[in-house]
Amino acid sequence: MNKIIRKTVAYLVLVIVSFLCLFWFYALFINATRSNGELARGFSLIPGTAMIKNWNSMLKCALPVMNSMKNSLFISLSASLLCSYFSIMTAFGIHAYCFRGRKLFYTLMIGFMMIPRQVTALGFIKMVSKMNLMDTFIPLIIPEIAAPIVFFYMIKYMESTLPMSLVEAARIDGASEIFIFNKIVLPLMRPAFAVQMIFKFVESWNNYFIPALILHQDNKKTMPIVISLLRSANFSNYDNGLVYMVIAFSILPSVIIYLFLSRMIISGITSGGIKG
Repeated sequence: MNKIIRKTVAYLVLVIVSFLCLFWFYALFINATRSNGELARGFSLIPGTAMIKNWNSMLKCALPVMNSMKNSLFISLSASLLCSYFSIMTAFGIHAYCFRGRKLFYTLMIGFMMIPRQVTALGFIKMVSKMNLMDTFIPLIIPEIAAPIVFFYMIKYMESTLPMSLVEAARIDGASEIFIFNKIVLPLMRPAFAVQMIFKFVESWNNYFIPALILHQDNKKTMPIVISLLRSANFSNYDNGLVYMVIAFSILPSVIIYLFLSRMIISGITSGGIKG
């Protein structure tokens, strides 16, 4: 009887938490179908009639919404792929090789996790300016490769997933280190790769602070910058329906990537929990 009660309570809590998480997405997409006048009358659970109007307004908006979507996709995909790949490579270097200063390097990498990005922003912007990289995507992609928190996750997952006997066997068979990494290590780390790619993609996609300091040309702006400009528009021309449509449109890539890699995410978390 107690087991049935515990299971019922667990499912009830799961349903409530799922509802609280998903309801706001539902509300966002509903508001994206309503006009400014309909939104002024209050919230409704029923879709409005202005979805096509809001979509056309977004396409004809003075701000470069579609171009900023392309910019955000390019930056986020590049940063997440490179960060995940090179973080696994760094973790493999620490896990598979014994060298002097290995523990010190590991400690420093963990220590860098404690430094907020805002602390180094001023020096970073000065360096970018001196290198003539303002209004380019390079400062938003290349520095993202060095992500201590992603490295920490990767090495912990690797410690529980990659047996060194497998690496040694490949070396005895004459396999090169690059071959071992790309053909043996990467497939074993695929779930962790997917997990961190999702997290890094969302982090890069939602990043407003650094891109706002670096990107000034309209054709280089990202989605968070465009949304911020829309929300700060002149009150007389303010259109809530347009704003909700742009926000709903902006989260679609994150949702699609999550759905595409969700099985690998669940597999990675479950595998790490069982083996850890």
